[in-house]
Amino acid sequence: MHKMKEIIEEAESLPVEERAIVIDSLLRSLNPPSVEIDREWTKVAKRRLAELRSGNVKPIPGNEVLAKIRERFEK
Repeated sequence: MHKMKEIIEEAESLPVEERAIVIDSLLRSLNPPSVEIDREWTKVAKRRLAELRSGNVKPIPGNEVLAKIRERFEK
C-alpha cells in the first residue's frame, strides 16, 4: 500500500501531458483496445470527415449542440 501511494504522488507531480499518458496506459491495461473496433471507428470517422468536406453534411456548432442537450434534460 505504501508503494502505491508513492506511485500516485509521483504521477501527480508529472506535467499534465505526461499524466494523461499514464492515465491512458492504465485505462488500456484495464480495458485493452480492440483492433477490430478501432478499425471500424476509423472507417466511421473517415466517412464523416468526407461528408463534411463534400458539403453533404453541415456541421453544428458545439454551443448549439450543448444547448439542445441542456434543454432536453431540463424538461
